[in-house]
Amino acid sequence: MTIRVCVGTSCHLKGSYNVIAVFQQLIEKYKLYDKVKVKAAFCMGKCGGEGVCVSIDRGQPQSVTGSTAKAFFEDNVLPEFHKKKANS
Repeated sequence: MTIRVCVGTSCHLKGSYNVIAVFQQLIEKYKLYDKVKVKAAFCMGKCGGEGVCVSIDRGQPQSVTGSTAKAFFEDNVLPEFHKKKANS
């Protein structure tokens, strides 16, 4: 699984590196370092929201902030990972 976090100008100013840091901490916490990768991406065309654009496996970009990153990960990343694991 790949989580793409926009680091373009707008998202950078909105805290993209904070979002990346939260995701990296959660990957360590859940021991998913060999299953989930966080990659920087440039503009996803969804600027204008309050947060940083984030997509999972090139899905629809969603707006995430440093304060919502943990909930986003637990609500969107973990279920996707468990779905993929169950189908393996």
